[in-house]
Amino acid sequence: MPAELAVGRTAGVVEPRLDGGRLFWLEQRPDERGRTTLMGRGGTDDAAVELTPGTWNLRTRVHEYGGGAYAVASDQVVFVDDGDRCLWQLDLAGPKAATAAGEPRRLTAPPDPERPRAFADGLIDGRRRRWIGVMEQDGHDRLVAVPLAGGEPELLHQPADFCGYAVLAPDGGHLAWVSWEQPFMPWERSQLWLAAIDAAGRLGQARPIAGAAAVDPQGISVFQPLWLDDGSLVVANDRSGWWNLERLEDVAGLGADTPPHWQPLCPMEAEFATPQWVCGLRTTAWDGTRLLAAVCRQGRWELVRLGLDGGPWEAIPLPFSDLAALGAEAGRLVAVAAAPAIGQGLLELDTASGTWRHTPAAPAPLAAGAISLPEPLWFDGHGGAPTQAWYYPPRGGSRADAPLLVKGHSGPTAMAGTGLNLTIQFWTSRGWGVVDVNYGGSTGFGRAYRQRLDGQWGVVDVADCAAAARAVVAAGRADPARVAFEGGSAGGFSVLAALCFTDVFTAGAVRYPVTHPEALLAVEHRFEARYTETLIGPWPEARELYEARSPLRHADRITAPVLFFHGLDDRVVPARQSERMVDALRQHGREAELHLIPGEGHGFRERGVRTAVLEATEAFFRRQFHL
Repeated sequence: MPAELAVGRTAGVVEPRLDGGRLFWLEQRPDERGRTTLMGRGGTDDAAVELTPGTWNLRTRVHEYGGGAYAVASDQVVFVDDGDRCLWQLDLAGPKAATAAGEPRRLTAPPDPERPRAFADGLIDGRRRRWIGVMEQDGHDRLVAVPLAGGEPELLHQPADFCGYAVLAPDGGHLAWVSWEQPFMPWERSQLWLAAIDAAGRLGQARPIAGAAAVDPQGISVFQPLWLDDGSLVVANDRSGWWNLERLEDVAGLGADTPPHWQPLCPMEAEFATPQWVCGLRTTAWDGTRLLAAVCRQGRWELVRLGLDGGPWEAIPLPFSDLAALGAEAGRLVAVAAAPAIGQGLLELDTASGTWRHTPAAPAPLAAGAISLPEPLWFDGHGGAPTQAWYYPPRGGSRADAPLLVKGHSGPTAMAGTGLNLTIQFWTSRGWGVVDVNYGGSTGFGRAYRQRLDGQWGVVDVADCAAAARAVVAAGRADPARVAFEGGSAGGFSVLAALCFTDVFTAGAVRYPVTHPEALLAVEHRFEARYTETLIGPWPEARELYEARSPLRHADRITAPVLFFHGLDDRVVPARQSERMVDALRQHGREAELHLIPGEGHGFRERGVRTAVLEATEAFFRRQFHL
C-alpha cells in the first residue's frame, strides 16, 4: 500500500448530529490542508450536501485541542470558524432539508488581538434564541450566552478553572455542565454542576451535584451529562473504579440542601467514557424511548441498550469495535464507527428494529484478505502487572526474522483501539509486524489501570512497551535485532525514554515529542499546565525525578538512530524541544535526523505532510535495518 493511500486521502468524520430528521457531521479533508467542513443530509436516501463550502474551516481552539465546533437545533446552525475564531450562524432552508438558506452570518465581533478568545462546545437554547457554550479568554474558561441575533457574550457562570459539556434540560429550566480545576485533568477529578435558569435567562445559584469534596472526598471523574425526557439526568463517573452510568431523578425538585441520590445503571467492569482531550465527546444517547451507550470492555467498544431501573443491559449486535460521538432522536441513532476490517464512517441505526447502515468516509482501499487483523496480546508489564496490546502480524504471517514496529499512543492517557488503521496496514503490507501497546496509564481498562502511570511517566510506559516487544520476540514472531519504536507527543517521549533506559529497541522515530519534561512547565498551554504533577511529581520538589526521566539529560545513553518530525507552529510542545534533543545527540556522535515542518502544529493535518512523514519514516527504518 502506498503511503499516500494510507494517510493522505481518507477524510475524517467527526461530531455527527441528528436534528429534526436531518443528519449533520463534520468532514476533515487532508487534501484541503486539513480543512473541516459541515455536511448535511435530509432523508436517509438524500444526497449529502456541503453546507460550508469554500474556505470555511470549522475548528475550535479552546484548550488548544478544540472540539465541539458546531451546534444545531430549530433550523439553526452555530459554528466556530478557524479563520477569525468567531461564532457564525447559518439558517437552514427547511425542516426536512439539509441545505443552507443564504450565507453564514457572524454573531461575535473579531476579538482584540491583545485579548484573543476561543469558543467551543456549545448548544442552541431555542426558547431564548441564544447559543450557550465555553469561551476561553485571559487564561480562564467562562460559560457564556450569545444571542442568535448577534452581540457580545454574556457571562452565565465563572468556574474556578475549566468547564464544558453544558446540557439544557428538556423543559429549558435547568443547565448542567462539567467543571474541573488544576492540577487535575478532567479524567482525574471533575464535578457535575447544576443551576436553574430564571425568566430572564440567568443562572440561579449553581452547585456541584457529583464529584464535590463533601460527597466524593476521594475525587471522581464525571463524563457527559445527558438529560432524559422525564427530566432526570444521566452521567458517567468512575466512583466504582470504572466509568459507569448513574441516574439522578427529579432534578427539578432537588432542594438546595438536599444531597443528590444517584442510582447506578448496570454496574460493570467496563468503561462508558473516554478521556476528555477534546470538547464535545459523547458516548451516551437518548432516542426518546431508549438509553443507548457505547461501552468499552477489554479494549473493544460495543453498543448497548440500558434500562432505567438498574436492570440488565442488552447488547446490540454490530460488527464494530470502535464507536464514538453518539447522537440520537426519535428512534434513530448515529455514531462514528469502525472495525478491524471496516474503515471509519457514519453508523445509522434504527433503535427499535436494530437495522443499520454504515457509510465509510472513503472507499475501502484494501481487500478484506489483505488486511492484518489485530490479535489481543496480554503480557506481564511493569512490576508484573497484566498489560494489554494489539499485535498485527505481517502480511503472509508471522515469522522469526520479521522486523517489528512498536507503537506508543499519545496522551499518555489514551487507548490503542482496533478500528481499521491504514498506517498500521502500511507497515504490515511491507512485511512488518506491529504491536500497538495499551501501556499502564491507558484508558479502557478501569481507573486502577489508568492510575498506574501516576508519578511513573517514563517508567511504566517504557517498561510496558519494552515488555510487549520482548513478548512478541519470545513467541518467535520478530527479529530482536530489528525492533523499532515510534510515537508522537507523549508517545514520542516514551520512545526517547525507552531508547535511553532499555536495550530492546534498535531504532526510533518521533513526532513533536516531549524531550525534556521540565520544559513543559514554561509552555503557555493552560490545559496541561500542571499535568506533569500527576505524571511525575510537583515542581520543584520533584526536580530530581524530572531530571532522571529527561531524555535530553541522558542523550549520551541513546545509541540507536532516531528520526524527528516537528511542526514549527506547535504551541503544545514547541519545536525547540526536538532541536535541543537532536543537538545533544549529535554532540555525542549519535545519528539523529530532524525535519521541521512550517505551518503545522501539534498533530499534522495536511495530506502532503502526513504522506511525506510516513514515507520518510519507512525509508529511515529500511536504511537502519538493511531491508
